[in-house]
Amino acid sequence: MKEDIETISLDSASWSQVACEDVMTKAQNAEDAQDAIFRSEDDNSLYFTYSGKSNILEVKELNYQVNMASQITWYENLAQMKMPWKSDPHSHVPIIQHLNLKVQSGQMLAVIGSTAGGKTSLLDVITCRDHGGKVTTGQIMINNKPCTPQLVKKCIAHVRQDDRLLPHLTVRETLLFVAKLRLPKFFSDSQRKKRVEDVIAELRLRQCANTRVGNEYLRGVSGGERRRVSIAVQLLWNPVDLTSIDKQTAEKEMESRERANTLANLFLENVKDFDDFLWKTTEGDNVANTLSKQRSHVNSAEAINMPHHSCDQLPGTLKQFTILLRRQVSNDFRDLPTLLIHGFEALFMSLLIGFLYYGHEKTRLSIRDTTALLYMIGALIPFTVILDVIAKCHSERAMLYHDLEGGMYSVSPYFFAKILGELPEHCGFVIIYAVPIYWLSNLVPEVEHFLLNFLLVWLAVYSARAMALWMAALLPTLQLAAFFGNVIFTAFYMSGGFVISLKNLWTVPYWFSRISFLRWNFQGMMQIQFTDTTYEMPFGNFSFQIPGKLVIQSMDLDSHPLYMSYIVLTSTIGTFLFLYYLCLRFIKQKSTQDW
Repeated sequence: MKEDIETISLDSASWSQVACEDVMTKAQNAEDAQDAIFRSEDDNSLYFTYSGKSNILEVKELNYQVNMASQITWYENLAQMKMPWKSDPHSHVPIIQHLNLKVQSGQMLAVIGSTAGGKTSLLDVITCRDHGGKVTTGQIMINNKPCTPQLVKKCIAHVRQDDRLLPHLTVRETLLFVAKLRLPKFFSDSQRKKRVEDVIAELRLRQCANTRVGNEYLRGVSGGERRRVSIAVQLLWNPVDLTSIDKQTAEKEMESRERANTLANLFLENVKDFDDFLWKTTEGDNVANTLSKQRSHVNSAEAINMPHHSCDQLPGTLKQFTILLRRQVSNDFRDLPTLLIHGFEALFMSLLIGFLYYGHEKTRLSIRDTTALLYMIGALIPFTVILDVIAKCHSERAMLYHDLEGGMYSVSPYFFAKILGELPEHCGFVIIYAVPIYWLSNLVPEVEHFLLNFLLVWLAVYSARAMALWMAALLPTLQLAAFFGNVIFTAFYMSGGFVISLKNLWTVPYWFSRISFLRWNFQGMMQIQFTDTTYEMPFGNFSFQIPGKLVIQSMDLDSHPLYMSYIVLTSTIGTFLFLYYLCLRFIKQKSTQDW
């Protein structure tokens, strides 16, 4: 039977487990020493190196039941033709019954059981993340105090089953960003870097510290190393120093060191005849010298003393914003393949449309061709932007949910960092797309007209991006967000004023067109290109001069002045971003891994 194992650590402290097995029979004194070590009643200090204030977690007669109906998402209920708000009174199933346990800092407790046995539910209950369940009876105490989310953040680190990290940052960069976000604000930069290096050394990540984390699609560190990075992220939250020993008594430190030396001597004695270079020692080496070399940096390094209330002195909102902005930009611009693909996509579409209308320097494009060109410029590229943005947001959703639930940062700094961090990519994308297509298709050559047209395209594409952010935060899966995003975009496209004239729309689509960013973009570009232009309309041997304003009037695109297009597009962007913020603020950003 398959067994799953989950572990939970108190104080996020640094623990290192030393294990050895006898491979041959040794002298009686070695056996006695070994028995004395392994049979000690108080052997927590043997297995784990821990420094800092001890915490005690105690669970007393815990009974917990899960509402199975709440585990089925609303959209799955709709797919089964069930109403999402209907609940089954018999859907509550007991998962944990009469559970008692007690564990303190420095101990390891493994929860072993079959799949769906309640292991994750137990950890969620302990860390106050039990969504969809209910504690019927029992108590969960931390240091003889009832468990609360605030107390959990100070005393417990929860490493989830799956790794939730930004793939394009290196291991050291990932930990440095976490250190800047979670360590108290009175920490200096050198102290934060020292803390990160301590954790890297503790979890044996030095060999991959400058390697990007990666994921299942991007090559990076190995799966085991990525798992240790996730653990390291939680270790950095620890409110006590990993290496300082000023909080331990000298007697206890000496006792722990002597017992560790004895165990290490036994281990070296057992492996000294093996050829594995990892365990080879040179003459004159002994355990005491080795330990003193490894610990020498601790005494010389600057000690970090943290008061007990330091968790309440985390960086402020502005500091969080600057850190998240740097993290956003670093992660996005490391993804060179995606950036190149998006850039090539914009350039290819621009050249494809531009060369289709190329070659009309002497004879101006007809009214029909110019109208179609302007609508294509504003309607084609936003569609691809919507799909790209939704896919990217859902790839980051698991990490965002985990960080917000854990209190690493608040919604506001993340929101502004996300918006501003993606602006350079958006600007480059629009420049690659809008500049070649304008000059290749021989539109009005004045610089003023070009700049006004470029600004409209910029606002229209950003409106599509803002709408995609809203859809990604509002709906729980990539498929739902992409579907509804396409539905709204299609409605905007059909009511944009080109497929059918605005004056021929019936009431509902007409009012829908008033909020369509494609309609206002098309109306603005038509006014820019046609207002000061006169077209010749041939009719047999004669030709008529047709002012461009008549063309705009015939399509009912002259109902508002040009500046209204810019105001409406800006308001549309602001509305979508506000809805995006509300979704981040009030809707839990669960990914498919968390439902």
